[in-house]
Amino acid sequence: MPTIRLEARYIYDSRGIPTIEVELGTKLGVFSASTGGGSSIGKHEVLDVRDRDTSLWQGRGLLKTVSNINNIIAPALIDNEIIDIRRQEQCDLALLELDGSENKNKLGSNGLLPVSIAICKAGAGKKRVPVYRHIGDLLGNDAFTLPVPLFTVISGGKHAGNNLAYQEVMIMPTGARSFREAMRMGAETSQLLFNIAKSKLGLGTTFVGDSGGLAVDVDKVEDVIDLVGEAIKLSGYTKQVDIALDVSASSFYRKEYDKYDFKFKNPKPDPKMFMDRQMLLNNYIDIIGRYQIASITDPFYQDHLDDWTKLKKACPRIQLVGDDLTVTNYKRIKKVGPNGVCNCLCLKMNQIGTVTEAMRAFVQAKTYGWSVMISDRAGETDDVFIADLALGTAAGQLKAGGLCRSEHLAKYNYLLKVEETNARNTTYTGNNYRDFNESLLFDENLRISSVFQ
Repeated sequence: MPTIRLEARYIYDSRGIPTIEVELGTKLGVFSASTGGGSSIGKHEVLDVRDRDTSLWQGRGLLKTVSNINNIIAPALIDNEIIDIRRQEQCDLALLELDGSENKNKLGSNGLLPVSIAICKAGAGKKRVPVYRHIGDLLGNDAFTLPVPLFTVISGGKHAGNNLAYQEVMIMPTGARSFREAMRMGAETSQLLFNIAKSKLGLGTTFVGDSGGLAVDVDKVEDVIDLVGEAIKLSGYTKQVDIALDVSASSFYRKEYDKYDFKFKNPKPDPKMFMDRQMLLNNYIDIIGRYQIASITDPFYQDHLDDWTKLKKACPRIQLVGDDLTVTNYKRIKKVGPNGVCNCLCLKMNQIGTVTEAMRAFVQAKTYGWSVMISDRAGETDDVFIADLALGTAAGQLKAGGLCRSEHLAKYNYLLKVEETNARNTTYTGNNYRDFNESLLFDENLRISSVFQ
C-alpha cells in the first residue's frame, strides 16, 4: 500500500517545548504520530536535531527537522511501490539509510521516530488490527498483558525546581487484580499524598514536576519515601503497592571530584558535602533494607559498571533498571548484559530513533532474561503509542508519569479502554511483572536484519 502523503509540523510537548508531529496518509486514511523529549539525557543517546537559533525558542526550534521530514523523508516514501508499511523493519531500514549515521546526526531521532511510529500505526491499519496486536505480530507474540503502571508521585532532579536530587519516586500497584484496580489504587494514594504534603509542608510544596509528580521541596529522599509510605498506609494498600525510585545519578555526578553532588541545583557547590561512590552504595543498601523498594533506576553514573555490579550483588532481589546505562541500544545492552550489571531495561524509544531498533533492544534484553520497563519522557504528548508498545511486547511495566496532566493520563486511560473491550484476551501482569515470558524466548536474530547486529 503506497504512502500518498507524509507531512510534518511542530507542536508543543507537555513542557511547552517544540516537538514533532507527522501525518502519514494512505488509501485507508491518515495516521498521525508525535513524540516527546527528555530533560535528563544520557551521553550515549542518539541525537535530536534542533535549529540552535537562540532568537527562537531559546535554540530549541524544529524548523530544520520539519523541513527534513517534508523534503528528504517524504519524497523517499511517497508512492514507493517497493516499501510495504506492514514490514516495519524494511521501512525503518529505509529511514536509517536516509540518515546514514549511527547517532542520527543528520535527521535526528526526533525526525525519524515519529515517522517510524506513524508507519507502524499504518501497518496495523492495513491489517485492520489494533496497533498492539500488529506489534505483537512483528515480534511473534500473542500474549497481551496489561502492564503494571509506575505512577510518578514525587518529582525531583532535572524534572523539578526543588532541592531533591532523585529524579522520581513512583508507586507500583503490583497487588492489584486488574489494570482498572491498579488505576484506582494509584489515584487514591496520589490524592492522599497530596493532602499529606499540603498538611505537613504547606501549599508551596505541592507544585507539579515535568512527569506529573509533586515537586516537594525536601532534601533527603528518605523523608520523601516516608511521605509516600504514609500515603500508601493510609490508603490501605501496604501489601498491594510498592515503591520505585528513578535516581538518574548521572545528573548529579561530578566527574572532576569522582563524587555525587546531592545539592547539584545549588549554584555554589560545596565539595565537602559530596558523597563518594562507596558512601552512595551503602546509602542504597540502607534504603532498600529499610523501605518497601521494588525497583531502582540509574543508581550510579552511566559508565561505572563496577558500582552497578556491587549493588546488584548486595541486593539481588531488587529490580535494577538501566536507563542512561543502556539507552535502548542493543550494543550497550550487549556490553553490560553478560556482566550482570543490571536486570531490567528502561526502554525509551527516542533514545534510539526507530520502532525496529527499540524492538531490537527489547529482544536483546530478553535474551539475558531481563525484565523490560516501557517508559515515557519528561516532555510528553497525547500520543499513546508507548501504551500499545507495552501491550504488544508484553513488557509487563509502563512508566508513563503521574496521574496528572492529560499527556500522561492519555496512556493510562487508553489501557483502561483496552481492558474493558478486550477482557477475555488480556490479563493484568500484577506481581508477575518481572517474570520472564516463556513465549518470548527470542533468538537474538529473530526478524532483525544484519543492519541491526
